[in-house]
Amino acid sequence: MARKCTDVLSELGIPYDVEVASAHRTPDRVRDLAARDDVDVFIAIAGLSAALPGVLAAHTARPVIGVPVSGRVNMDAILSMVQMPGGVPVGVVGLDRGDNAALLAASILSLSDESLKKRLAEYREKMAKKVFEDSEIVKKEIKRDGAGGPGPGEG
Repeated sequence: MARKCTDVLSELGIPYDVEVASAHRTPDRVRDLAARDDVDVFIAIAGLSAALPGVLAAHTARPVIGVPVSGRVNMDAILSMVQMPGGVPVGVVGLDRGDNAALLAASILSLSDESLKKRLAEYREKMAKKVFEDSEIVKKEIKRDGAGGPGPGEG
């Protein structure tokens, strides 16, 4: 998950720092990380009881994005993040979606950074182009295999 996240942040030219902490085993470290002045958005990746994003959010007013990690009981990680009490919000992306957490952080940061806003738009254009390319590949494979029925407007 962290690699998915850092790959997107790097591609968008967003500086980041990676730290490992545990809400339960290193609570003082989590509090100290939340107090850092050089962080605009936190991305907290956690599994099992997944308390890290919530504990981090309890110690900062900055945005916290939670990434639940899949495991034996996925719902525990998801619910630990989405069921936060009023006043302590955590933005949550899908299971194992560190890439989406990075994109959400980029969207937040782009509100005050026109250059990042442009890079984010270019990133989305690149994703859309890939979908169209994949569509053409699938169409060719189906035609090659003879499994295609009439196309749009042909039936």
